[in-house]
Amino acid sequence: MGQRVCHIAFPSPIPDIAMDHLTDPFWLLALAAAMAVTGLVSGTLAGLLGVGGGIVIVPLLFNVFPLFGIPESIQMKVAVATSLATIIPTSIQSARKHYATGTMDVALLKSIWPAMLAGVAFGTFIGVYVKGEGLTAVFAMVSLLVALNMGFTGVDFKITDSVPSGPPRAALGMGIGSVSAMMGIGGGTLGVPLLSMFGYPIRQAVATASAFGLIISVPATIGFVLGGWNDARLPPFSLGYVSLIGFALIAPSSILATPWGVKLAHTIPPLWLKRAFAVFLAATSLRMFWSLFT
Repeated sequence: MGQRVCHIAFPSPIPDIAMDHLTDPFWLLALAAAMAVTGLVSGTLAGLLGVGGGIVIVPLLFNVFPLFGIPESIQMKVAVATSLATIIPTSIQSARKHYATGTMDVALLKSIWPAMLAGVAFGTFIGVYVKGEGLTAVFAMVSLLVALNMGFTGVDFKITDSVPSGPPRAALGMGIGSVSAMMGIGGGTLGVPLLSMFGYPIRQAVATASAFGLIISVPATIGFVLGGWNDARLPPFSLGYVSLIGFALIAPSSILATPWGVKLAHTIPPLWLKRAFAVFLAATSLRMFWSLFT
């Protein structure tokens, strides 16, 4: 330990008990099972809600990583970065499936992606340099706001009939990109309710937001890799702030489960879909607030 190869981090600033965990086959088997289940759940939600799975992955990793003795100051950064990395393959699968259904608004994607990319660059920069507690607060607050919106508005609630064009559309894209990068989510968490408020049917909003995940996750992951490249606090088997262990265990099961969620999205009543989304986000937000104040 203490050796670096090609800037993949193998430092050992973690307690001996954490290193014992890494060599305990029963503990590693339990961890693998937990990560696989997480991937199945996040993949299903990616297809069902267009959320990219990050809204599930981030809080789980935030609670699991302390078992490895990862310093508290970087726990949220590692959780966010690892989540973003796992979103890449899941978003490809989800977007491809939704595109095949014909419900994705390709014209909107073409017009909004440059601004969204700029927002991702800004959000990633902030995410790399802000303290971990700041990322946790952003995650908890935004999750709660989205949950309240989805939980207390009807499926037909909207403020206008279409997404505004010009600078307002660019601002929308930048906002989704920057906040999603800081939260480690794929864009659907914000994209679905916002598109719904602009008059999109929920299924079309989910389909279109599934592509936001790809626009966000690729550049944000690269940013967190570079941002954590020489951080001496990194846990074993990390590439920047991305945990390669987490990526290897979560990504394949997420890809497997994504088509299940896509099928469910076209069979569940839209209002049920919104309410399920709201309950899950509210539970996630409360968990993160609890970690901040205890």
